[in-house]
Amino acid sequence: MPRFPTSLGTSTADEIRLLGQDLTADLMGKVGFGELAFWLVAMRRPTPSETRVFEAVLVALADHGFTPTAIAARLTYLSAPDSLQGALAAGLLGGGSRFLGVTEDCATFLHQALTTHHPDRTENAGLPTEDAGLPMDDAGWDTLALELVQQSKANGTFIPGLGHPVHKVEDPRTPVLIGIARAEGLEGPHLKLFQAVGRMHEQVLGRRLPLNGAGVCGAALADLGLPVELLRGFALLARAAGLLGQLAEERRRPIGMDAYLTIDRNAEYVEP
Repeated sequence: MPRFPTSLGTSTADEIRLLGQDLTADLMGKVGFGELAFWLVAMRRPTPSETRVFEAVLVALADHGFTPTAIAARLTYLSAPDSLQGALAAGLLGGGSRFLGVTEDCATFLHQALTTHHPDRTENAGLPTEDAGLPMDDAGWDTLALELVQQSKANGTFIPGLGHPVHKVEDPRTPVLIGIARAEGLEGPHLKLFQAVGRMHEQVLGRRLPLNGAGVCGAALADLGLPVELLRGFALLARAAGLLGQLAEERRRPIGMDAYLTIDRNAEYVEP
């Protein structure tokens, strides 16, 4: 007989177990949803400090107004009001390299830089501490960041997490999330390197760009030890709540038809 092992959830006629716990006796009413989401991926219960940083990230990414993901969800709901799940999914499918996906892209960029800086570490062995090969102070982080920005410019690539279409000077989420991580003792190498990139990039790029909230969220999640390959999923988890709010508002005060008609009535046919 084939076997399909899992350490997540299982059920019997009179019990549901999740993560080795009795769902009703051990988890319901005792574990917050954010804490559970962390636990399901990391396979360990987060500390209160980790939960605070993790849930701050979810709050930071939940909703930003009429972004393309929200518009996609609202217009899909306009087209198919019988399919709430389709509208929610349409918004989530828009999470990519420009919106939401930056969380994972920034964490991946930082993580690769850190592992390359200490090449004797395997990808699953975790990152070294300052005492084991990483910079000891801001000057050391600045040197590493300067090398990364110079290399990125030479390669003609962009550094994820730099710049924002609305917040041209400072993304208000960035200092708050860094402050929370620092207060909880969870300001790790990803956040330190990200801040150094913020200090050093102007020397190379010739202009100052803010560290955006999606990028700092990725750095913070990576410092919690969560797999960088899954971080876009946490951004989508947060945005699912925001999109549900958008759809609830679309029911109360619809704008989807106006958005559609505005585009349709202003469409200009151009000969191919």
